Amino acid sequence: MAVTLVPIAESGNRRGLGYNIIMAYFPAILHNQIMNEIKLNGSWIIKAPRDEVYKIMTDFENMPRYFPKVAETLRIVSRNGNHLSIDAKAKSFGRAIPVHMETELMPPVGFKSDNKSNLGTSGHEEFIMEEIPEGTRINYSYDVKIDNPILRWFGRMLIGWYAMRFWEHAVIDNLKKMLEK
Repeated sequence: MAVTLVPIAESGNRRGLGYNIIMAYFPAILHNQIMNEIKLNGSWIIKAPRDEVYKIMTDFENMPRYFPKVAETLRIVSRNGNHLSIDAKAKSFGRAIPVHMETELMPPVGFKSDNKSNLGTSGHEEFIMEEIPEGTRINYSYDVKIDNPILRWFGRMLIGWYAMRFWEHAVIDNLKKMLEK
């Protein structure tokens, strides 16, 4: 790829030479909104009744006890019917990150949550369950938007490849240990 350096006065762009160089080399990363978003999906079967899975997965204040690898603290700030506002410290890549969650409980099916972190990510999470003869099928999805341009560089690889494997180990495996007899 050839890069032509154009003086700012000639280009009409007042953002600076560094910006012009970055935009010449990385237009897809910085301009394409699709690159900002990662869609995570997973489906698992727990050999336990849906009500038991629902009780644990919606007991948000005890998440740090049930799932210590993903939650350090969780506090329900307000509750209005099935709508919860939650402040949490989620564990991600070995660090505790403040997260605010606007969560809608959907008894007995699961929950949906819009989350925003101080790390520069936000997302829409859905934890939906269905009863099946073997127990409960969990369908989990998380649409993550990476707002932080620096995190965006590695985010697709780390979040896309690592996140669901980690979540399965930290959440699903613990659910199985707690509920499967």
